[in-house]
Amino acid sequence: MGADHAAPPLAYIGPGAGFAAAGSLLVLLGTFALAFGIILIWPFKAAIKVVYRRGKTKAKVKRVLVIGLDGFDPKMAARYADRMPNFARLQAQGCHSELGTSIPSISPVAWSTFATGVDASRHNIYDFLTRDPCSYMPVLSSTDTRTVPRNINLGFAKVPFGQRAVYKILQKSQPFWKLLGANMVWSSIIRVPITFPPQKFKNGTLLSGMCVPDLQGTQGSFSFYTSDESKLGAATGGQRFRVVRRSNAVESNLKGPPGADGVSMKCPFTVQMDATTGKAAITVGKETVEVGVGEYTPWMEVPFDGVQGIARLRIQRWDDEAVSVYVTPINIDPESPAMPLSHPFVYSIYLAKMLGKFSTLGLAEDTWALNERVIDEAAFLDQAYLIMDERKKQLWDVLDKTKKGFVTVVFDTTDRVSHMFWRYLEKDHPANEGKDTTEFVDVIPELYGKADALIGEVMERIEGDDDTLLMVVSDHGFCSFQRGVNLNAWLRDEGYLVLKDGAETSGDWFEKVDWEKTRAFTLGLTGIFINRKGRERVGQVEPGEELDSLCREIKDKLEALVDPKTGERAINEVFLTAEVHDGPYADMAPELLVGYHRGFRHSWDCAVGAVSKETFSDNTKSWSGDHCVDPRLVPGVFWCNQKIDVEDPTLADIAPTVLDLFGVDAPAYMKGRRLFGSMGGGDAAPDRLRSTEQAKV
Repeated sequence: MGADHAAPPLAYIGPGAGFAAAGSLLVLLGTFALAFGIILIWPFKAAIKVVYRRGKTKAKVKRVLVIGLDGFDPKMAARYADRMPNFARLQAQGCHSELGTSIPSISPVAWSTFATGVDASRHNIYDFLTRDPCSYMPVLSSTDTRTVPRNINLGFAKVPFGQRAVYKILQKSQPFWKLLGANMVWSSIIRVPITFPPQKFKNGTLLSGMCVPDLQGTQGSFSFYTSDESKLGAATGGQRFRVVRRSNAVESNLKGPPGADGVSMKCPFTVQMDATTGKAAITVGKETVEVGVGEYTPWMEVPFDGVQGIARLRIQRWDDEAVSVYVTPINIDPESPAMPLSHPFVYSIYLAKMLGKFSTLGLAEDTWALNERVIDEAAFLDQAYLIMDERKKQLWDVLDKTKKGFVTVVFDTTDRVSHMFWRYLEKDHPANEGKDTTEFVDVIPELYGKADALIGEVMERIEGDDDTLLMVVSDHGFCSFQRGVNLNAWLRDEGYLVLKDGAETSGDWFEKVDWEKTRAFTLGLTGIFINRKGRERVGQVEPGEELDSLCREIKDKLEALVDPKTGERAINEVFLTAEVHDGPYADMAPELLVGYHRGFRHSWDCAVGAVSKETFSDNTKSWSGDHCVDPRLVPGVFWCNQKIDVEDPTLADIAPTVLDLFGVDAPAYMKGRRLFGSMGGGDAAPDRLRSTEQAKV
């Protein structure tokens, strides 16, 4: 077996996760017991709800449905309008508008603003990654998942008793569905990003989205098994293994979480090809399925000692020259979850038993497998649309079961496909070199058509229901990503970042950075941190006048930065966090937020804290489109089957709007406005303070 490599940049980064296995019989019994209990207490809860709501402001609608289309772009929607008749019909019923996004314009920030109605300085999420100010090492911004010792306290001593898993969400403020639940309004929340670990709330169910780890404790680690020596070696976002074909069969092991001895557990699998039929029997554990080359298996159970995951396998190649098998990241089994995936805990079990097993990984579509070319575009598309079909089933289920209250389901497919197929829209994109440029040229137009078909089916299901208000939103738009900018290299050249022993370059995670001489650095995709005294362990810059002067100096220089290859300015505007955000968590955020021009973004090595020789580089990865630019360049979209009273809606407006529609007062800290001020015959309430980020941007 070959070497096991798993270099971890960006969205792949994930801390180790502890797993507490639950016996399937006990879980099943618990599920039925809970369901029976819910049925028994339903009449009492209904009576309490009637009494509680008496005297409260009357709801203006019976049901609110929000469909989230991550990364759905208004310019692309206009470009492919002929493929989108249902969106046109929805606009005719109500309205259509661009939707102001967050600053920074990146999914964990934007969806957190959607959920809480506040900006990043109030919900504490500025990126996928941040740095630990004590070690300068990367940590996930949204989730802290770890194992800690379990002790029995005897009073005079604590006796060690194994390990226990601790899950903590780092997002601050509170989601608006928690406020709805406290006011006896039911909510069904499906796969909204940054909802892991699932927070408890009254009167509702939730299935977690972005940041759910895989069974190895990462944010998505594929496996690739091949006899082709040229396909082995290091793999960003996954691991590659050498296999040997014997008697038209291969066998190996799937890698699981660490066992009691700290060594990764293994689950054997075999692939036996029938040369006559061209079909292969794939066996994982005790389960065997039959597929052809280029076909995904259904979700297969992957058993380890005390814990179980699920994965899909796909034979990428099987010929006289070589064999290759791709395995998706091993997802936590929703039917036997090793850690909480939903609220209540049994909700994921219910969905799996009713609808079939489904992907649970936060970043479900395996973008790194395509970036690394261990799968091709066809395999990625098949996977993306299988996941989209799973999400549809979950949408139809919650629509059928939530006749009153709030429902939201977020679809990631629109974002992931746009990231990976944008290069097909631009013949001169650097990512096209050495790759096909024609076979999938219609994928993004077809994607917008598929989104339209989804909305058409939603509209059919609520047709004639005048008491359901439908909104379709995206968290941000999209644009090209042709050129990467390593701001750590620029900071080095300008004397703000210093490497040890006169080194010119540095590896991932600031390998050679001399913190005693460094004043500024960056990792992730959105901003620059100042090495500040009193905050960073080896801080060099005094808060106050010195800090302000340095930030202004870096801002002015960066806004004049020109790409020597294109002659274009790379950055539209650098936003000083202290000027655009005034919330309590701005102090730990990057001091400067970088608003790139279209076509530019943090380079891949910059995102993982490396310092390259050159500042600019071509982006040659399949991930060829992006949105981590000036937020004004990538607004999201907004459609509704009712007209709104605001000309320029933003993501921050959704939370207070939904609360108002159900007669719940929005907390004073929310930064958004009510979009339907006069709906239901009432007078429009005075607008709340506009989002600071919108006012400044």
